[in-house]
This record gives sequence, C-alpha cells and structure tokens, in this order.
Amino acid sequence: MGRPDKKAKKRGIRRLFTWRKLLGTFLLLCLVGAGGLYTVYLLVPVPTANAEATMQSNIYTYSNGKILARTGEINREIVGLDKIPLPVQRAFVAAENKTFYKDNGVDLKGTTRAAWNTLTGKGKQGGSTITQQYVKNFYLSQDQTATRKLKEMIIAVKVDQEREKSEILAGYINTSYYGRSSYGIQAAARAYYGVDASRLTTAQGAYLASLLQAPNQYDWTSASATGRKLVEERWNYVLDNMVEMDWLPAAERAGLKFPVPRAPKPLPGMEGQTGYIVEAANQELMRQGVSEEDIKAGGWTITLNVDEQKQKDLVAAVDKQLEDKIDRKGDKKAATVQAGATSVDPRTGGVVAMYGGVGATEHWMSNATRRDYQPASTFKPIVLASAVDNGSTTQDGRKIGLGTVYDGTSKRKVVGSPIPFSPENEDDRSYGPVTVQKATNSSINSVYAQMIVDVGFDRTKKTALALGMKDGQDFGESPAMSLGTMGASTLDMAGVYATLDNHGKKVVPALVKSARHHDRQVDVVKQTGEQVISRKAADTVTKAMTGVVRNGSGARAAGDYEAAGKTGTSENNRSAWFVGYTPELVTAVALFGEDTSGRIAEQVTLTDSIEPGRANGGRFPALIWGEYTERALNGGSDAEFDLETGYSGGYDEPTRTASPTPSDEPTEEPTRATTTPPAPTTTAPTAPPTATTPPPTPTRETTTAPEPTEEPTREPTNTATIQPPDIELPGGDGSTPDRTRQPR
Repeated sequence: MGRPDKKAKKRGIRRLFTWRKLLGTFLLLCLVGAGGLYTVYLLVPVPTANAEATMQSNIYTYSNGKILARTGEINREIVGLDKIPLPVQRAFVAAENKTFYKDNGVDLKGTTRAAWNTLTGKGKQGGSTITQQYVKNFYLSQDQTATRKLKEMIIAVKVDQEREKSEILAGYINTSYYGRSSYGIQAAARAYYGVDASRLTTAQGAYLASLLQAPNQYDWTSASATGRKLVEERWNYVLDNMVEMDWLPAAERAGLKFPVPRAPKPLPGMEGQTGYIVEAANQELMRQGVSEEDIKAGGWTITLNVDEQKQKDLVAAVDKQLEDKIDRKGDKKAATVQAGATSVDPRTGGVVAMYGGVGATEHWMSNATRRDYQPASTFKPIVLASAVDNGSTTQDGRKIGLGTVYDGTSKRKVVGSPIPFSPENEDDRSYGPVTVQKATNSSINSVYAQMIVDVGFDRTKKTALALGMKDGQDFGESPAMSLGTMGASTLDMAGVYATLDNHGKKVVPALVKSARHHDRQVDVVKQTGEQVISRKAADTVTKAMTGVVRNGSGARAAGDYEAAGKTGTSENNRSAWFVGYTPELVTAVALFGEDTSGRIAEQVTLTDSIEPGRANGGRFPALIWGEYTERALNGGSDAEFDLETGYSGGYDEPTRTASPTPSDEPTEEPTRATTTPPAPTTTAPTAPPTATTPPPTPTRETTTAPEPTEEPTREPTNTATIQPPDIELPGGDGSTPDRTRQPR
C-alpha cells in the first residue's frame, strides 16, 4: 500500500476553490447585497418630523415624590439662511463636513471609520455628514443603534436628492443642539453672545460651530481646563479649514481672537437652588451614558435622593449664618463671597441636600460641584488615612498613629523628600513636639507635610483617588499636596468623608435615585460598595477628627450629637472649608472668594469680606455646618460612632518646648515655603510616647467648654476676646474621657 498522493489532494482543493468560482461567488454576494440595499431604499420613506419638534417635559422630583421642577419648553426660533451671515454658514460646513456641497448626503468612508472605532473600543465617534446629522435631528431619534444608523444613511440620500443644499444646511443649523438648553442658531446666539444670529461675527460663528461636537464639555464658562483647550483647538481648526477652502482671507484669520461667551442664564423656573440641582442631576445622567441631547429631548421622570426638608434646612442654615450677616448689594467685598455645600447619607450615598449659591439665575456656576478651588487642610485626614492603611513609619522607623510625635516647628524643612518644602504654620506659630492627634486638632502644616513624605506621595494620591477624589493636572505629587493644593468640589469631599464615615467602604454620592423614560430606564450606579481602605484606617481618622470638633479648630460645629470633621483654609484665604459628619449625615461646606464683576470671574481672597480678618474654615463654614446638622437631625442625635481603631489606652502630649509667643489660633494657612528654614530636626524627640504607653490616671479639672481655635488674628477691637488654649487631657483622642455634648 503506497503513500497518499498529497499533490492529488491539493489539486482537488484547487478545483473546488478556483479563482473563477471565488470571483463569481463574490459578485453574486455583491449583487444580492446591492439588491437588498435597493429594496431597503425603496421601503424606507422620508418620515415626518420626530417628537423632538414637539418636545416633551422632564419631571424632577424630591425623594418623597413631590415635584421639584418641570423642564422641556422648547428654546428654539427658526431663522432663514438669508438671516445668517455667509461666513457663519461656512464655519459650520468647515467644522462638520467640508465635502458638503459635493457629496450625495452620505460619507461612507467616515461612517465606516466611525463604526470601526466604535467596535474596536475607541469610543463612539462621529462620521456623519451634515445631511445625516440633519436627518437624525429632524426625523429620527438620538439612539445609538445600527438600525437607526442605516435608516439615517438611506433617508439622507433621499433628502439630498429631493432638497437643495441650502435648505439642508438651514435645517441642520436650526435643529442642532448647542448646549444651554438652546436648539438652533438663533437661541444659541442669544444664549452665548446676547445677539441675534444675523449679528454673529465670523469668530463667534466658528465657536458655535465648534460647540456641536460636545456642547456641554465645550461651554467655555463651565468647561474644565481640558475642555477649554479642546474647544479652542476646535475653533482654530474651523478657521484654518475656512482659509484652506478660500472662504476666509489668511490676513483676516490671523487677526481673529477667541470670542469668550458671556455667562449663561438659567431658564425660567430654575431660580434658587432648583437650577443647580437640575443641572447637577443632568450631569450625573450624562456620566452614566445618557446623552445631553437625549435628556433635552424630554420624556424623563427623574427621582432624586434630595430630601425636601433637609434641602430647606440647608438653605436656612446658609441664610442664617452667612447671608443675613452680609450686604451683597452695598458691599463689594461681601459680594465676592460664594457658598457651596453638599450633604450625603453615608448609608446609601444619596445626596440629600445641595446648596449651589445665592441662586441659579444670579450665579449660574454651582458652588457645590465646581472643582476650581483648593480643599486645603480638609485633605489632611486623607494623608493620615493613607499612613494607617499602608502601615507607614516615620523617618526613624516609628509606626504612624494618633500618638506618634512629630516636630510642629513652623517652616521646618521636610526630611526625606526629593522636593524641598518648608511650610509655614498659620501666624508662623511653632508648636514643638506634638502628637498626630494634636496636629490634627490644630491643623499643623509642618507635621502633615512631613507625614506625606513618610507615607509617600504616590501612596497618598492612590488613597485619595480610592476614597473618591478626582485626578487632574493640578493634582501633582509633592509635599504641598498634604495641604490640599489640588482642586475639589464639595460633592467630591462629601463623598470622601462619607467613605470614612462608612468605615472605609466606598460611598459614591448620587443625586439621581432613578431615571425612567417611556421606553427605557437608566441603571443607577451603585452608591456604596467595596472596601477601599481598611476599617482601622477609616476609624482612626474618624477618631482623630472627633478631637477637631471637641477641642480643636472645628469647635464651632459642635452640638448635641457626636461629630468628626476638619477645617480648611487655602492659600491667600481664597477658600474656607468645614467637612464633617455624624454617624448619620455627612456634609461639606465651603466658602469661595470670587469676583464676578468682570467678563471673566477671578478668584479673590475672603479676608475682610465677611468681617475684619480671615474667613477661616472654623468660623462661618463650621457655623453653617452646625446650624444645618442640628436642623437636619431634629435638634440632635444619640447615635455614636462604632470605631475599631486597634488602639487601647491613651497617651500624653509631650512637654512643649520653647517657641515664639503663641497665638491663640491654630495653623491653617498653607503652601508658603521659606527658602531659609531653620535647621531641621531629623531625629525624633527623646523617648516619644506611643499608643502603647500606659496613660496616667486622668485628673478631671473643672473647666469651661473650649472655644474654637481657628479665629482670625485681626478681629475688630470692640469684639476681641482672648480664647482659652486647647485642653488636652489624657485620652486616646486628646479629649476628655467622658464627653459632654455641647448644646447649641
């Protein structure tokens, strides 16, 4: 029996798959496909205008079902193409579809590229012509489905055959969504520049054309630094295309400057806090995948986690402790004060109350969600959390805990850092050797600057992001990070502290409880979840921050409830914070200095804006926090923290060494580093106490309740008082062993 003839087998395969057969099969498939497409072409009619032309309302309700707001009135006015300047018309073509006047309504190459990018995970990308986008806006829906895309292409070809290019361009410009609840170029011209479309300049038209790619992200007044960079690049791209197509002289192009739009004005019915809450809810839905166009098209019933009574309590607290004490109309300095706050239920993650500012019709930018101000020393608890979670040690090998002793000397140069840093404590006050608990109570910058070096910048940032802070260009890894030099919102910080309150299990603050449309429902992101830091780390930080409220810089927040919190005052006093929590409620309160009198808002100092002196986190933010918390808890609460810190016993504060004449204020002002610091102490104080040191028998002295220690040093002479120093009795947290609640 011979071997099989392999060549004969190959010849058999070749006979079966000849090039003629393959070509014939391919041509047959093409004919079948073409026939199928032609059949679909014949069967798909050009429909009537979609429901967006008769827009539906969105309904936003409180958690109890009561309606907070109803939106959806169409903000659109159709204008003829003859009313739109020719350079503005051409800007839209240059931005979206340079072949518009030549194509047949469909760009197969662009559509194929967009489909491939979507399938390969590069994100949903455009590829549609102006005709296709007009068809989508006017005849179809915003659904991202293959069926809708196929219909869009077929109808676009038919529309291109049946209508003039000028009619299609006019329809596109008049039906597109530009952000700020504006449909069509007339509404957009008024919303962004306060003029009719007929008066738009070439530069302004190029900006409006640029907006269409990402209306929300590219709105200059609310865009992030990245968003502003991208829209400016897009604007330049549009103008360069106009030059390339001989629609704009190069000399004129060179003289054009970016046309910064005016601040937005909310629609009627969005007064007070309503506009802030509705916009924040919309932003949350967009982060979950619902497009802005889809939201604005209406038909949604959005149930919020906002508690109607707590919302009223928060507004009342800000009014009583801030607004009633300043004259915004008569005092230019007072007019620069902006308040923001977010309150979260740590058990569910629901945002139960939010304060965005004096009113959305007067100050559109929400102070609750903006991230352009520093959280300052409210970041310090994150450094401590990272230290405990990572089992970090000091430069000389001592494990970091509440009883660990650091050098609190002002302008002390940090040891072990590749980046030199020697931060000044507030009023340049030096404390000498202090425990971590004391450093937390009095917010001592020099201690936390050294601690973040001991922990590691990368580890600390990793902990911060895990707890809920957001990354950004200003979130650099350096010793200054310990003083909260990045940007953060009250919503961010409420989420971070809610996770600490929840024993290290992640809490994601959420405004939206549910969102239902007539044909679908949005799956809300899970608001509580994984253990992001150890319970020991979270509870240790909570224990430390109870000392801040009991007899530290946050004493003004104390009330008939157990509370933990942290004050913060940023560089140049541009922001002042108090973020704190009880076992049942987490609230972040912040004041920002902002001058809105010019065309572009500028950050300014809060000093001398509310009363003479610095506006520290331990004053008005803490007072607002305390007022709100008392109201929200119906006067108080018996709930107590259930802490598992792993510490037993207490510790003493070390004997204080000589220092400059002490001020009666704690350290808050960060970031100023001296170039000629005093010689650093690189070794630990002799025989430092640790958490295992047996405490002496506490001797309770009769004292009055300690007053807050975060007062500005420049007080009015007729109200100046001398406040008692911090009272440090033996106890694990530096407070009295048996806490007596302080009624408000």
